[in-house]
Amino acid sequence: MGKMVRRWSPAGIGAPVGQYSHLAAAPAGADLLFVSGQVGTLADGSFAGTDAYAQTRQIFANLAALLASAGSGPEHLVKLFTMVAGADHLAGCRAARAEAFAGWFPGGDWPAHSLIVVSALASPEILVEVEAVALVPAAG
Repeated sequence: MGKMVRRWSPAGIGAPVGQYSHLAAAPAGADLLFVSGQVGTLADGSFAGTDAYAQTRQIFANLAALLASAGSGPEHLVKLFTMVAGADHLAGCRAARAEAFAGWFPGGDWPAHSLIVVSALASPEILVEVEAVALVPAAG
């Protein structure tokens, strides 16, 4: 089965205010995979849409494909970091994330996750960007 991520939110700390765990730990000796910030583009480089919902859906599809290419998967995510270009794009981003997480983490065992609102990202078309850290499970 390979090494697994342990995620938890300890007693004595306020409950998470969203879809995340306060702590996530990769087991000793695990190989970690650091995924650069992903934006909502299709394979041809065009944007999946002009709204945060469409772009975020594509980001999570791209993230799943990137993890698979490295022998990992969403269940091995340790940490996500999301940047949203303006508070008006939060609802679309959160809706797409909730859809992805419903399939990836049906029991609510979510990775550690930070989300910030920024004034802009690398280009005006980019509304959401997501970085990730995942483990690559041991073969066998």
